[in-house]
Amino acid sequence: MPEPSADKSCMSENVLTLIAGADGMAEWPRVLRVARGALEPLGAHLEPVEWLTAERAVDIGFDGVDPDQAESAVRVAVGREIGDLPLDLAAQPRAGRRKRLLVADMESTIIANEMLDELADILSLGPRISDVTRRAMNGEIDFAAALRERAALLGGFSATALGEAAQRIRVNPGAAELVATMRAAGAYTALVSSGFRTFTRLVKAKLGFDVEIANELVTSGGRIAGHVQEPILGRDAKLAMLNALAADRRLTLADTLAVGDGANDLSMLEAAGLGVAYHAKPIADEHARHRIRHADLTALLYMQGYREAEIKRG
Repeated sequence: MPEPSADKSCMSENVLTLIAGADGMAEWPRVLRVARGALEPLGAHLEPVEWLTAERAVDIGFDGVDPDQAESAVRVAVGREIGDLPLDLAAQPRAGRRKRLLVADMESTIIANEMLDELADILSLGPRISDVTRRAMNGEIDFAAALRERAALLGGFSATALGEAAQRIRVNPGAAELVATMRAAGAYTALVSSGFRTFTRLVKAKLGFDVEIANELVTSGGRIAGHVQEPILGRDAKLAMLNALAADRRLTLADTLAVGDGANDLSMLEAAGLGVAYHAKPIADEHARHRIRHADLTALLYMQGYREAEIKRG
């Protein structure tokens, strides 16, 4: 397998990446001044800023401070001295920054939709399904039981609703660039969903993922049967898939990137070398090591040090 491109700058041991939200940010000079001012009193040795994409994403190399402490110090200082900004940031060791395996959740991560909610809307089941979805993704109820409950509500309806729902799929900004860029650099890309393969197959084909893994919603005689093939792929299964895919590629977990938005993604986010909660539910946003709250999915490329010229667009 080809090796992903090496980082071009290897002077410092650690790197802090600052990423503006999707609509950009006018306060860059002040943000950079505050960031450096937060790190220097901690004894950090700082490199000059290095723009990954002009006015959108920037690296600051540093030594002498633990990455977790550096990230926290900058986050607090920006909030205190400037206020709430559309800014995401991540500090991490520079070595091994570019990952060789991407494992991505699909719904509300790679795509904007929750497909069971789309089906509920089409079939006029409305809150009966969407409320269960919300509670499951927030970790309030057991995911497998919630999926069985929602699948049962679909029982007896025409399977044509699945095709109708598929037409509503909306790919999130930056998803195509994320997959194309990492694959071009030699990484393996996997779409791992607790949803249904009816939809993951379409998204895999559209975006070029190497593999898709999801649950199978049973249909019979042109109708939805009302149950899912067991075993159900949930939180533990996603972690197992991350481990299995890494082992198959002879990679360590440090070589992996996982991204998701809900409670059933947390185990793989915690295990991956770079685990990122993306516009996530509160439980995932709170517990993930890294988070994207403002930017699109290209932020995952900036976190790995990809520069604008390396990103595969359109």
